[in-house]
Amino acid sequence: MYYGLVKRIYQWIKKKIKEENSAIIFYSKIPTMKIAIAQLNPIIGDLSGNAQKILAAAYSVPAKEAQLLLTPELSLCGYPPKDLLLYPCFIREMDLTLQQLAKDLPPDLKVLVGTVTANLNASVNGGKHLFNSVALLGGNKVENIFHKRLLPTYDVFDERRYFEPGTEANYFNLDGIHIGVTICEDLWNDEEFFGKVNYRCCPIDDLSNIGVDLVVNLSASPYITGKQDLREKISQHVSRRFQKPIIYANQVGSNDDLIFDGRSFAHNHQGELVCRAQGFVADLIMLEFDPIKRDFLPGSIATKYECVDEERWHALVLGVREYAGKCGFTQAILGLSGGIDSALVASIATAALGKENVLGVLMPSPHSSQHSVTDALELSKNLGIKTQIFPIGELMASYAKTLGKLFSDGEFGHAEENIQSRIRGNLLMAIANKSGHLLLSTGNKSEMAVGYCTLYGDMSGGLAVIADVPKTYVYSICRWLNLQGRNLLINSIGEKNNYTSEEIIPHHILTKPPSAELKPDQVDQDSLPEYEILDDILQRLFQDHQSVNQIVAAGHNEILVDRVMQMVARAEFKRRQAPPILKITDRAFDTTGWRMPIASNWSAIKKGY
Repeated sequence: MYYGLVKRIYQWIKKKIKEENSAIIFYSKIPTMKIAIAQLNPIIGDLSGNAQKILAAAYSVPAKEAQLLLTPELSLCGYPPKDLLLYPCFIREMDLTLQQLAKDLPPDLKVLVGTVTANLNASVNGGKHLFNSVALLGGNKVENIFHKRLLPTYDVFDERRYFEPGTEANYFNLDGIHIGVTICEDLWNDEEFFGKVNYRCCPIDDLSNIGVDLVVNLSASPYITGKQDLREKISQHVSRRFQKPIIYANQVGSNDDLIFDGRSFAHNHQGELVCRAQGFVADLIMLEFDPIKRDFLPGSIATKYECVDEERWHALVLGVREYAGKCGFTQAILGLSGGIDSALVASIATAALGKENVLGVLMPSPHSSQHSVTDALELSKNLGIKTQIFPIGELMASYAKTLGKLFSDGEFGHAEENIQSRIRGNLLMAIANKSGHLLLSTGNKSEMAVGYCTLYGDMSGGLAVIADVPKTYVYSICRWLNLQGRNLLINSIGEKNNYTSEEIIPHHILTKPPSAELKPDQVDQDSLPEYEILDDILQRLFQDHQSVNQIVAAGHNEILVDRVMQMVARAEFKRRQAPPILKITDRAFDTTGWRMPIASNWSAIKKGY
């Protein structure tokens, strides 16, 4: 009896093992779903050109290698399209381009394309007349349309101006896999992560309740320092909380002041990073989804940058290259003062456009030191860029003669100092106008903040390259460039034998006291606090939104803080007239992220806690 029982148990186990092996063999024959992420660089408004980029990405995926292709938010028109959206003909053309794109795509490939669609019920129910949408293209037609649900209105975002929010959870079925679709901000409303509720609905929560197998997020997320870590932490938290794998497909490139760093990525349902695209370049990466485990297989992970200075360098180089290219410029000009700001801008421009396309102009005055000229020439030799020297002493004398009677009663002051800067700005604009060069202004954020810059002088230009880079960041990036970043720039230049030393930025530029040299023996700290102190005060004011009392409580001198606050307020009219600024912080002096009145009284900010 005992033997019979053992025999039956053995036969049952043998049967189960056979069934299990059969199941394993069966399941192993089920192919993974392959998903391609196209990290694209669209040009705003270039509908046909952007469609061609999507087509190129689709046809670059090997046949039968992918079932789904993801593109960024508004990939068809570019982000942000701004007031182009107010023109009905633009919306109609976008729809026609989308329909043609669907016909041109490989019929077996599903593609998610960011686009704009009409809100047909707006005239009856009210609301905006447009949606920020994603179209599912497949079988040579538009199969479905999904609408963005959370519309940001902070910092540079102004989507409520144009769009109506979607109201339904977005998902579709592909080969038995339920795929949830979210658009950029739809991912950024997890109360557990942020500690607060930012919007009334949570699209990820809704998709989880429906029971989707994975979530894709199509984004056009602008770069700021450290933002990639925040993106990945949010995605990791959400994937763990809802036990859903997430793909984040981001735009790359630069449009006006906004830089897009790409770095698309994916997390599995446990919050483990399984892939990451390259930063600051267009990329196409593949990801596999296991239909049995309902999760991603490990993929390629691009390495992180070694430090924030390297990240900022890549962002600024991309910003200059993109702004110049998309605006039709191939060459750039800038004033070389022998100071650290113009040294950094010249280095960025050289890396972005090539040494043969950068012209540095030296414009010494009677107040310029000899080392400023020699430092600027040494820098230009290191970079291999062309230079021109135009002394401005005679022009200054001509202005003094013309204005002599009017200025005779006063002492030499700011008006006379600023004439020098305006002479230089006028010369640079004249050369740029004659040669078709893009004029790059070289002022940093610390100077822009307190008005230590001259309107129609050193503020002249077509692009303010480092006007969102505080002075302390400028020094840090230059030191990094001389050490770890040297080979990056050498590779851009293509010749090692240009260098007179191991340093790209001459040592004396990094160590001498910064000066505008508009009067004898002048240094910046005659008018400004030490930059380490100034930048900390400005950080607390701009990013942390602290009042004078709060900044003083953090250890700063009250009289100094109040003076800085007054300087910031008085300089608003200058900032309003500045060239476009490449944004790398979360509050740049651009037209949308910084909205301060010119005629105003900041007393409440000064007193408040």
